[in-house]
Amino acid sequence: MAEKIYYYGTGRRKNAIARVRLTEGSGKITINGKDIEEFFGMETLKVIARQPLTVTNTTSKYDVIVKVTGGGFTGQAGAIRHGIARALNEANEEFRPALKQNGFLTRDPRMKERKKYGLKKARKAPQFSKR
Repeated sequence: MAEKIYYYGTGRRKNAIARVRLTEGSGKITINGKDIEEFFGMETLKVIARQPLTVTNTTSKYDVIVKVTGGGFTGQAGAIRHGIARALNEANEEFRPALKQNGFLTRDPRMKERKKYGLKKARKAPQFSKR
């Protein structure tokens, strides 16, 4: 029996990290053991996660298996998109211009700013009273 070929990609956004594994298949997307329809409640998050596959016209060519941790739903969807794009780039170098043009290979550097001492949050100061 021939061994399956896997393409790997790690996607990150905010505090979310997605480890993506791509293999030849029918287009099934599994996230943390659940189907994408079950994992994401909102339709927009499903669309975000599928974007790299849609742009490269490989929606029904690859099966996607994802393990994602950290962050919220939106960050996780962005991390999955980044991971799928990286894995597709590894699978076929011809996809690179299309993925790059849409900004799927770029890591979004925006992170939550750390809390500073003397403040309530990163920038929110305690209420000031003159008297």
